[in-house]
Amino acid sequence: MPIKAIIYDLDNTVYPVSAIGEKLFGPLFELIKESGQHTEDFDAIKFAIMRTPFRIVAQRHKFSPELTQKGIALQEELEYEDAIDTFEDYPEIKNIPAERFLVTTGFRKMQMSKIKQMGIEADFKELHVVDPTKTSKKEVFADILKRYNYTPEDVLVVGDDPESEIAAAKALGIATVLYDKSGLHQAEEADYRIDHFKDLKTIWQKASNR
Repeated sequence: MPIKAIIYDLDNTVYPVSAIGEKLFGPLFELIKESGQHTEDFDAIKFAIMRTPFRIVAQRHKFSPELTQKGIALQEELEYEDAIDTFEDYPEIKNIPAERFLVTTGFRKMQMSKIKQMGIEADFKELHVVDPTKTSKKEVFADILKRYNYTPEDVLVVGDDPESEIAAAKALGIATVLYDKSGLHQAEEADYRIDHFKDLKTIWQKASNR
């Protein structure tokens, strides 16, 4: 049976956060720096914020409750207003005859502004911005399966984060594709690993013939 749907992550899967990170997160970086609490690992925090949901970064780096709340309040109002380029291989996903869903964790205004600036809204059947205080990617994936009568075997999940969308998909028995453009992860962290979307169609064909 062919794979009927592919669920994609956004950040570092559709586009590189590093291309806009300094500008987008500038106010947040300044807030953290001014707190004086994390001068020794500031560069590591900046890198993590571009790859990992803020609440997880705050927890791992032991932000104070006050700094965490200030960071959340700031990001809830942040929007990006300049053009954003997708990865050069992004158009390849349109060559696969499967429904496309976009599921991203983050602050709604921020994530929706990025989607708008990329002009990719029409490329997906549904867009979901996951607020981790209210739900999870696993729950959103499960809801998509339920509403469209998909089985886990009908779906692929594609993303860059083994601890986020890849783990959520695995928990539901959905096949996973790690999009590892920068070579940061081990191949065994997902069912498949790619660094260019041209290889996704081959995986779709292979998975469809299981």
